[in-house]
Amino acid sequence: MEYVQERVTTLHDYGDADPVAPTERAAVVVPMTEREYAGLAPERTLSALEAVDPGKVVVPLSASPEHVGDFADWLASFDLDADLLWCNSDEVDAVLADHDLGGAAGKGRDVWLALGHAADVAEFVACHDADAKTYTDRHVPKLLSPLAGEYAFSKGYYARVENDQLYGRLFRLFVRPLVRALDDATDHAFVDYLDAFRYALAGEFAMTSDLAREVRAQREFGLEIGTLADAYAHAGFERSAQVDLGRHEHDHRAVSGPTGLSDMSQQVGRALFNALADHDVPVDYDALRDTYRDTASALVDQYAADAAFNDFAYDAHDERDQIEAYAPAVKAPDRDDRLPAWHDVPLHPETVLDASHRAIERVRD
Repeated sequence: MEYVQERVTTLHDYGDADPVAPTERAAVVVPMTEREYAGLAPERTLSALEAVDPGKVVVPLSASPEHVGDFADWLASFDLDADLLWCNSDEVDAVLADHDLGGAAGKGRDVWLALGHAADVAEFVACHDADAKTYTDRHVPKLLSPLAGEYAFSKGYYARVENDQLYGRLFRLFVRPLVRALDDATDHAFVDYLDAFRYALAGEFAMTSDLAREVRAQREFGLEIGTLADAYAHAGFERSAQVDLGRHEHDHRAVSGPTGLSDMSQQVGRALFNALADHDVPVDYDALRDTYRDTASALVDQYAADAAFNDFAYDAHDERDQIEAYAPAVKAPDRDDRLPAWHDVPLHPETVLDASHRAIERVRD
């Protein structure tokens, strides 16, 4: 247990934190796909949200038509004021295309769609995934609690430890050493901001509705880094906080293969380097790639010592192989296809929700 403060306000759980929070004035966004249907972790998440009783729950869903009706019925079985947003339906795609917002779909786009609606119906917005086996009814209040004061943005942090092993590999072996390497190369405040967050890739965050309307979301992965970039621009150090969510256990990805961590590193890297360009941070990619490798390798030695201290299994050779798998992501971004801020979109979120409702009715008929 420790009480160290970072450059952003760091709120610790010293054993039984249960803060007062404006849950009744908040919407909780929980992105899902059809594989979450009736799963143990999503059931736990939605049941816990029943106890929280937020003002609204918004579930952006990516699913095939044959599963949407059952998913809607399952969601309706919980005692929640919940809106289901079928993000990849033909009707929603058509609305987006009509407003020149068509293009690649993914988790980031789904969350962006939900943020628009959530910010329209609530004063505060919290977002988290539905696959955490350790989710409790205190997660959302912890995330929302800072927003009742002077803060505009809060982000969760936690220990990714499970079965006597260290997880969180994409953060530990890619994002953390990359940000440290950048910190060695520049004294820009935005890099300091990124480095202040203990788990920059945490999908658990909360913000005011005003800030939610400013988020320019990556369409697929990289949402978390992109959100930090917009939070820095609109909240800064003074109005940002991070909160202790304890230990976190959820599904793990392979390093290689489609949607594996290596592919994710490409998207996370693109999000980071586009954000650095937004803030005029110069990058020498060849030099940075070399420094990243050195920094990540040094961290492997530290992780190995930490694992040994706790009698955990640790494969340093495999971790260094992962570093080599992630290193190609240290390159100039080949595109920037972020969605615009809702603040700048000539589209009302209610139009998207109406399109989703029509789509759900169509497949049920």
